[in-house]
Amino acid sequence: MQKVQRFGGAMFTPVLLFSFAGIMVGLSTLFLNESIFGTMATDGNVWYQFWFMIQEGAWMVFRQMPLLFVIGLPIGLAKKQNARCVLEAFVIYITFQYFLAAILTFWGPFFGVDYSAEAGGTSGLAMVCGIKTLDAGMFGALIISGIVVWIHNRYFDKELPDWLGIFSGSSFVVIIGFFVMIPTAFLFAGVWPKVQEAIYMLQDFFKASGTAGVGLYAFCEKILLPTGLHHFIYAPFTLDSAVVPGGIEAYWALHLNEFANSTAPLKELFPAGGFELFGNAKVFAPIGITLAFYTTAKKEKRKQVLTLMIPAALTAMLTGITEPIEFTFLFVAPVLFVVHALLCACINAVMYLVGVSGAFGNGLIAWLSLNWIPLGKNHWQTYVIQVIVGLIFAAIWFLVFRFLIKKFNFLTPGREEDDQEAKLYTKKDYKAKKDGGNDLGYAAQILAFLGGKENIIDVTNCATRLRVNVRDAALVSPEADFKKIGAHGLSKNGTAIQVIVGLKVPKVREQFEECLEKENKL
Repeated sequence: MQKVQRFGGAMFTPVLLFSFAGIMVGLSTLFLNESIFGTMATDGNVWYQFWFMIQEGAWMVFRQMPLLFVIGLPIGLAKKQNARCVLEAFVIYITFQYFLAAILTFWGPFFGVDYSAEAGGTSGLAMVCGIKTLDAGMFGALIISGIVVWIHNRYFDKELPDWLGIFSGSSFVVIIGFFVMIPTAFLFAGVWPKVQEAIYMLQDFFKASGTAGVGLYAFCEKILLPTGLHHFIYAPFTLDSAVVPGGIEAYWALHLNEFANSTAPLKELFPAGGFELFGNAKVFAPIGITLAFYTTAKKEKRKQVLTLMIPAALTAMLTGITEPIEFTFLFVAPVLFVVHALLCACINAVMYLVGVSGAFGNGLIAWLSLNWIPLGKNHWQTYVIQVIVGLIFAAIWFLVFRFLIKKFNFLTPGREEDDQEAKLYTKKDYKAKKDGGNDLGYAAQILAFLGGKENIIDVTNCATRLRVNVRDAALVSPEADFKKIGAHGLSKNGTAIQVIVGLKVPKVREQFEECLEKENKL
């Protein structure tokens, strides 16, 4: 479980690139819309040429997703020399593709692959760095990169005889990877075409499941958030070919101009978009939850609650990062989190039922750039309905949470005992967390609360959590200590510890590792 969680967290590294790329794709699509900009947006004009250039650059992220995951995974999983591991992963991945292409050239029919077919579509083939090969997408990239990371962690420091010293380090890893990729390529040639057939069947199933399938998908994605395994729910849909070739995000971005110029209902244009609606809960739920916490808090603590909740709610609504707000009540009232997951399923199902579809997996920034602005001219009615339904659900969140908090006396923010000062909820401590990233003090305190350097096995991170494997979980301080220094919370699963530190987690991890190195030198 610990390794699966680390793997899921490492997957998030390239995902962080999608937001900016999506914004630029959305803006360029808007400025290339002939119905808005007229002849300026037609081929041959400087305006068109400029924005076409911008769009081509922005599409790089979506067109090269497998390669991004190949080089992104080592950043999160390599235990040493991450940069060298990135180079090794790239070299071995391309070597694997050349092996696979050669195998299919000679024995394609034996494996049930028509290698003479054009790459793309339903051929099962794709172009990877100029190589026509099997379309293994993100999963193939993660598998190969994962193998490389394992080889790197195990053999990078292997000491060779002096006369073989030129082959040590990265060269030794690549040599091992070269020979490992030969049977791996044969295995892919035999197995992956059957996986592709299963994916096509899965696509048909989810397309036929309609509203119920959308709701179930949203519930599973949300309920697994505390475990860190939610990446494995949404990733096949948004980043790979579970419902559309290349994944929902890439497919939507690459066809955005087509959807923007069509007047057909979004649900008909892009039915797969039902599985990219969980951003609705990220935008509308924080409104109701914040109001519920505020109105149920003790009067003398309401300002503290607002100090905590407003930044967290705005973070969720604008960027789609919900962990800061969800982890504020997850540990004190897990029942509320289950109810929250059920409401997330309901809002997604209802949104799909009324015709909402598109790339709504993140917050308002992505909504504006990838949906509302480029598609607003022909689909504004759908977006008005979306906002109305969303505000209704915000009210439902408020009423349900307020009722449950008062009924069961959940100690949500602002309802703690009078002798318990929840420093997490003060502006001073929020600022301390923010300022703590300016030096090693914050990371050093986290290290101390985790039992010190001798208790640390390894450390990685995802979007908002510092993930640490420790030797003795009993040495880890209580969650309250972490909150006092500005962390959002603590999750413990045996010796797998997750410190929720917020969006600055990459910097905190870097400082944490600096603290470990300093202690090693001492």
